[in-house]
Amino acid sequence: MLALPEEVGEFEQRRTTSQGTSVWGEPSAVVLRCGVEPIGPTEHPCVSPAGVDWVWIEHDDHTQLISFGREPSVELLLDQDYINESTMMNVQAALSGPVAQIEQTRECVPIDQTADDDGAD
Repeated sequence: MLALPEEVGEFEQRRTTSQGTSVWGEPSAVVLRCGVEPIGPTEHPCVSPAGVDWVWIEHDDHTQLISFGREPSVELLLDQDYINESTMMNVQAALSGPVAQIEQTRECVPIDQTADDDGAD
């Protein structure tokens, strides 16, 4: 498992019984799962704090972030009852450092950029 921080935002890491999973907060405000299926091209937004691309998917009660271009992929589940947008950015930045240790093989590109677009007008 990645070398994870003991705290993210205001939440302390706690033990889990699920392999490849780490949790912060009581109840669980942040859940990290390592070894999830890599995500392919998507129209969901991608953000890149600390040099790690994360695909951002909003759900009714939580935000799901999936690392992009790294295998294995890492998933973050952020409970919207405990995580506001400011805290979300801090959590994402804190966990990007450990995820950056996984080799990057692809990166996010703007949705309007095609594979053969060299940026020339």
